[in-house]
Amino acid sequence: MFMNALSGQSAAPQDATSLQGRSGLIENGGTARRLQPAAPERPVLPSFSDLEVVEDAEAGVLWQYMAPRGRPSFTLNLLGEMTATLDYISRRAAFEGACPFEFVVTGSRLPGIYNLGGDLASFMELIRAGDRAGLLHYARACVDGQHRRATNLNLPICTISLVQGDALGGGFECALADDVIIAERSAKFGLPEILFGLFPGMGAYSFLSRRVSPAYAERLILSGRVYSAEEMHEAGIVDVLVEDGEGESGVHDFIRRERRQLRTRRALQRIRERVHPVSHEELVDITEVWVDSALTLGEPELRRMARLAAAQDRRVRD
Repeated sequence: MFMNALSGQSAAPQDATSLQGRSGLIENGGTARRLQPAAPERPVLPSFSDLEVVEDAEAGVLWQYMAPRGRPSFTLNLLGEMTATLDYISRRAAFEGACPFEFVVTGSRLPGIYNLGGDLASFMELIRAGDRAGLLHYARACVDGQHRRATNLNLPICTISLVQGDALGGGFECALADDVIIAERSAKFGLPEILFGLFPGMGAYSFLSRRVSPAYAERLILSGRVYSAEEMHEAGIVDVLVEDGEGESGVHDFIRRERRQLRTRRALQRIRERVHPVSHEELVDITEVWVDSALTLGEPELRRMARLAAAQDRRVRD
């Protein structure tokens, strides 16, 4: 018998299970045979509470619709569910050896609203508590997903935002991270953060600067204005403008056109990322500036933020 060096007690004899765990071998009538590893299981899409995901396998399209139960903003729960969808796409691509989706579309189930931006109620609480770590945690949850979508998960996919209502603050930033923005004519876009002394810190400047000049991006951020979809289309920010009620058919039409030139678009995506890269480090660095700025806000700015949050709540009730 072997003795345990630490306890001085006799070591238990090794059984087949322990041998298998160490070497992948198991005894069989005096000879060893190697066990084959279990086949990986096909990834399964999780259940969500604030997000609806529809897979169109035949068309190679994954649709994710934001459907938050409360204020139509980016809560940590909604961010987590959108991240889980990205994880699912990556796992499916690894499992199948190729991505089953050519297009990933982000839309909303809320009539007249795409997304109204950051979780202002949470911001106010964290700012008043001086909770820098909490603000950074939220900001990085945002930009981690933004960067993954902006770089197409390093897969040959095209990301599309379908905007059928108001895309404000972080909602606008979310759309900007995608390759293509398709908007219905009544949709509105804006970055209202300047109204309470802050700026959009989850990629607005970085992504706008890939679509328009930096000077125009700054004017848009500093104006605090709400812009029509037509204005954004004329500026080159909205790629496709469709009539109200025709958003989803507009996406299908775009996909049919794109399939004829998909190879060219993928090449252009690679070129754009080479010429105008948006690195994860850049986005994270900007969140540091955003957090430091947020922590300087005083009660007058926080009261203006509270009024905006109340207006968002009224939109949901109405």
